[in-house]
Amino acid sequence: MSKPYNHTKATLALAKASFRSIMRSPSAVVFTLAFPLIFILVFGFLGGGGIKVDVAVSPGSDLKNPVINALGHNNVVHLLTDKDAQEIRRGLEKGTIDAVITVQKNKAGTPAYLANVQYTSASIDKGSIFKSVMSSLLYTLNTQNTEPAIAKLQESTIQGRVYRTIDFILPGQLGFSLLSTGVFGTAFVFFGLRQNLVIKRFFATPVRRSSIVFGEGLARIGFALLGAVFIILIGHFFFHFTLIHGITTILNMLLLSVIGLIVFMGFGFVVSGIAKSESTIPPISNIITLPQFLLSGTFFSIDAFPSWLQPISRALPLTYLNDAMRKVAFEGAGLWDVKQQIFIMVIWGIGIYAVAVKVFKWE
Repeated sequence: MSKPYNHTKATLALAKASFRSIMRSPSAVVFTLAFPLIFILVFGFLGGGGIKVDVAVSPGSDLKNPVINALGHNNVVHLLTDKDAQEIRRGLEKGTIDAVITVQKNKAGTPAYLANVQYTSASIDKGSIFKSVMSSLLYTLNTQNTEPAIAKLQESTIQGRVYRTIDFILPGQLGFSLLSTGVFGTAFVFFGLRQNLVIKRFFATPVRRSSIVFGEGLARIGFALLGAVFIILIGHFFFHFTLIHGITTILNMLLLSVIGLIVFMGFGFVVSGIAKSESTIPPISNIITLPQFLLSGTFFSIDAFPSWLQPISRALPLTYLNDAMRKVAFEGAGLWDVKQQIFIMVIWGIGIYAVAVKVFKWE
């Protein structure tokens, strides 16, 4: 009496073979490891960034005064007027808010307004920039008026964690890696298996279709997780990337990576289903990936984009993966704290796999 066919072993065997194939693929290594690592090295050594100075306006502050009005028209300053005191305090401690300003009418009459600015040691560089902005602004306001001086500046500093450029760049590059692996890797592999009649040969065996998909998926998830661990450790030990809870933070980031990769693989299935030839895969994949690379906060903060472009950026799945990664790594958020980002990625996943089922071809 013959033993029943073991589909679990078949799935694992396919995953093992696919993993070996991925490891031998130069393009997989380049997109998953080389490109993200190059960007991390560049931004890590330069330490720069084009992010604006985020300045919160203290609750109860007078918003209709020359100081706030001038800051609102300054290209360097991004005013935050909708934060409460607790949010501002947390933002200063974490470095996500660079300074807080309070402007009140002076009861003594001279000068007309008192401007109180608090900086944070977590964002010293941006604090220095804002000091220069305020000095120039007040000099202009005060010298343009023959009446009593417009405002007097008072300053202080709150202690907080240093927010480095790598803390913004690395999660974006990790998302870049996962999106590349999920879309390009999946699309090329399944199209190649179909074109070379490998899948057709599988159908002559007892192997289930689901085993083929799960085997390939496991291989890609395993490879992507190895790449993620490599990128995180390089960033942490060489460029002081913040892992606020250590190994727990790494595990949370890896779980987010799995969720993100599964969603992005759905795009890869769609591409492999609609591509007519291997040469059409790159342009179709680029239509999916390039907007996300550029608009999802991978290299620059979404807040720096034009206001009409920001809603588009906030509709993309990579935006939510990047945002969740940054909150987990620097702010110490747990997976429950980023449930909104996870939920939106899951919604994207359901939608894209519904499309993939319609267009995917086995033969």
